[in-house]
Amino acid sequence: MDMKLKGKSVLITGASQGIGAGLASSFAAEGCHLTLVARSADKLEAIASDVRQKFGVQVKCITSDLTVEGAVEKVVSQAPDIDILVNNAGTIPGGNLFEVDGKRWREGWALKVFGYIDMTRAYYPLMKKRGGGVILNNIGAAAEIFDYDYIAGSSGNAALAAFTRAMGGRSLKDNIRVLGVHPGPVATERIEKIFKARAEAAFGDVSKVSEISSKLPLGRAAHVSELTELFVFLASPHSGYTSGVVFMVDGGIAANKSIV
Repeated sequence: MDMKLKGKSVLITGASQGIGAGLASSFAAEGCHLTLVARSADKLEAIASDVRQKFGVQVKCITSDLTVEGAVEKVVSQAPDIDILVNNAGTIPGGNLFEVDGKRWREGWALKVFGYIDMTRAYYPLMKKRGGGVILNNIGAAAEIFDYDYIAGSSGNAALAAFTRAMGGRSLKDNIRVLGVHPGPVATERIEKIFKARAEAAFGDVSKVSEISSKLPLGRAAHVSELTELFVFLASPHSGYTSGVVFMVDGGIAANKSIV
């Protein structure tokens, strides 16, 4: 299916690894021109070089820590004309209320929660002025699976889900669609580290990661492409009547009310 995105400009935050790198490849495969934002210049340039070589699209890299004052304005000044914004940057620390102190809690929310909000606040008026656009928020299944041992993440993701629905409920009047995606476990370096820690805690042996992953739907985490291709579809005109919703991609874990 032609996603009708060729020539569109896409900005992806947190684009230097994992899902962000996968998003860069998936949008580039549709002929989109990219602006990639992350803190690691070397990683960004490596991904940009690979994408240019494979797909022949234009790729701009902006090295920036979006938690620093003025960083969002810096990004906007270098890439003001964006058709599709993908908020993807940031992770929130695991642990319960008494293990995650106020400083770490605020640091996690500074990038993933307020970073998404600040980028939306900056780009929404520009999209409106240009006649429309799409804002996609990569959030997380913990927004729906409330986890005592991931309390900062569950709370932050739930806040972003509410933010996405609230914005997307009115945004079509400006020809802007605001949507979110809740990934469950996805096969990235991050999930591998988490599963190793769980294997160590459960079995005293990090090599028993398969014992953890075998409990997942289909006995595995989601492939990155199974997530990123959904983002591409949601950004496309084929999803033109969709706004103010968040899609769960977790193999049915939330529907089973189980925590992996």
